[in-house]
Amino acid sequence: MSNAGSTPGTAPDSAVFARLPDLREGLADLYRDLHTHPELSFAETRTAGLIAERLRALGLDVTTGVGRTGVVGVLANGDGPHVLLRADFDALPVTEQTGLPYASGTDGVMHACGHDMHVACLLGALDLLAGGRAYWTGTVTAVFQPAEETGAGARAMVDDGLFDRTGKPDVVLGQHVGPFPAGSLGCHAGPALAATDALKVTLHGKGAHGSRPEAAIDPVVMAASTVMRLQTVVSREIAGSDTAVVTVGVLNAGTTQNVIPDTAELKLNIRTYTEEVRKTVLAAVRRIIEGEAAAAGATRTPDIEPIETFAVLVNDDDAMDRTATAFREHFGTERVFDPGPATGSEDCGTFATASGAPICYWFFGGIDPDTFAKAEAAGTTARDIPSNHSPHFAPVVEPTLSTGVEAMTTAALTWLSPDPENRR
Repeated sequence: MSNAGSTPGTAPDSAVFARLPDLREGLADLYRDLHTHPELSFAETRTAGLIAERLRALGLDVTTGVGRTGVVGVLANGDGPHVLLRADFDALPVTEQTGLPYASGTDGVMHACGHDMHVACLLGALDLLAGGRAYWTGTVTAVFQPAEETGAGARAMVDDGLFDRTGKPDVVLGQHVGPFPAGSLGCHAGPALAATDALKVTLHGKGAHGSRPEAAIDPVVMAASTVMRLQTVVSREIAGSDTAVVTVGVLNAGTTQNVIPDTAELKLNIRTYTEEVRKTVLAAVRRIIEGEAAAAGATRTPDIEPIETFAVLVNDDDAMDRTATAFREHFGTERVFDPGPATGSEDCGTFATASGAPICYWFFGGIDPDTFAKAEAAGTTARDIPSNHSPHFAPVVEPTLSTGVEAMTTAALTWLSPDPENRR
């Protein structure tokens, strides 16, 4: 890990943040515009265009089309560390149900994970850093990444020569809005986000008329038995001290009520934190799927195909400590907490793995603090607080936006070299 940059405990110069009140309204308008115009993975052309336009207006060296629709902006400011700041910008195939006046205008597509907020926050941070060049030295590479939701975007940018264009960074910094009080920050060292294995399973039976089940090998019953048996993987094959999640999110079979179909389709999502547990779960899933098919008398082995894969995101201990220390100094200790490892997944770690740099990835809250406090007091946060990927999830604009801008700026300044003439 690079030792360049300010020492832990050195607060960034507050002069860099002086312009934030003047930026809030414009950033909020941008966020609402992005929320209204969501775009799916690798189709984020409008979003990429808006980002590139704003980066050029800030004086950054801009490259578009990196990894298909990715945008990269470089802000060079003399000698010093090289810091990579990352935001993702794809949306999800979800129909929005927030009722907001700026809700999605695209049928079946929604910014249900907060990536629109990530973009607005990073652009705000870059505006502050560009306007505060007198207070730091080094290079900032801003990576606006497509297709995080499919786990393919970061790899696409790396494979397209991202680091050949920009050089390798000394640290990778990223953040994600989450379902806890706006204004708070969650920082966890070590394994912070789970690995994902998504699978498509096709169960092969034998179709027949619904009135003659004896002539069929029913893939619907086979699928039902498989789903139920898969629930035993975590409860009976994984130690209580380990963590794993196995979810069947899709079960499709048949076209009408009086026909037993030939096939049934399942789609599974698996989350783990260690390679040992991952191997155990994957082996158990395969054994159960094939075993249930055999028990049903299937004459053909099920097809099990990988859909997408995310590696576990492991925050560097020293990088997280250094950054979280700066957060506590800037925001106050009471606003920074350790959320523990999350079972969500992220591909931001690909930039760190590919470059050999440490990664520091944190969360910032997006829920109205009073709303969250009431649900917490009632013990109903899981029921009443929409989480990421919910059709009801939409961060409150403030203080979410300001917190995200300040957090990204603070983190960047913590790693960049302070200008000696302006050191506090």
